[in-house]
Amino acid sequence: MKISEASRHTGLSISTIRYYEQSGLCPTISRGADGQRQFNAHDLDWLLLLSSLRETGMPTAAMQEFARLYRRGNATVPERKAMLIDHQARLKERQSQLDRCRDLLTKKLSRYDEIIGDQI
Repeated sequence: MKISEASRHTGLSISTIRYYEQSGLCPTISRGADGQRQFNAHDLDWLLLLSSLRETGMPTAAMQEFARLYRRGNATVPERKAMLIDHQARLKERQSQLDRCRDLLTKKLSRYDEIIGDQI
């Protein structure tokens, strides 16, 4: 599939996909006889992983390290797994922070409802 289709499938902009490729974040994308990128299912899975890592706050440098390890093959699976476990732990902590903030806002909004209700 062409880059426009990969963009639609992953939700990433074409420029982001190109950036990920140029910065070494994704494996080499094959090209057709016409020179255009040809994405396969594996490429799309990789782009979706990159998108998820970025969306959840993994720094680009860490993503590049993850990609570098991936290119070295299965011998690096323990290192890659450790990176994802660390990232998951950071996400759990961030989720706890967000839950506390949401609870505070819920209480504040409830109080405002009480005040507004008293005025009616």
